[in-house]
Amino acid sequence: MSQNDLIKTIRMNYLFDFYQSLLTKKQRNYLELFYLQDYSLSEIADTFDVSRQAVYDNIRRTGDLVEDYEAKLGLYKSFEQRKLIYDEMKKYTNDPHKMNAYIQQLEDLE
Repeated sequence: MSQNDLIKTIRMNYLFDFYQSLLTKKQRNYLELFYLQDYSLSEIADTFDVSRQAVYDNIRRTGDLVEDYEAKLGLYKSFEQRKLIYDEMKKYTNDPHKMNAYIQQLEDLE
């Protein structure tokens, strides 16, 4: 797996976590098998007795859909921003001034 594929897989896993409740059962199944369980398109097609092309099309469309949800709702972006702040906070647990500044940054994200 290339570095770009790995980055896309990680991103899709996060997007799936945030937006799976907005997807149909079939969309959830396909994305979960492809990105989380690392099934091939052929394995998914065999599992659901559909063509490999149908699986590919569904995964592509569903990926576009969760990217659209992210563009509109920004849950993953907010998660990433909070994670960066929390990581920085861990470095300054003994510095109340820095901690207060990071707490303010977190409050500003809301």
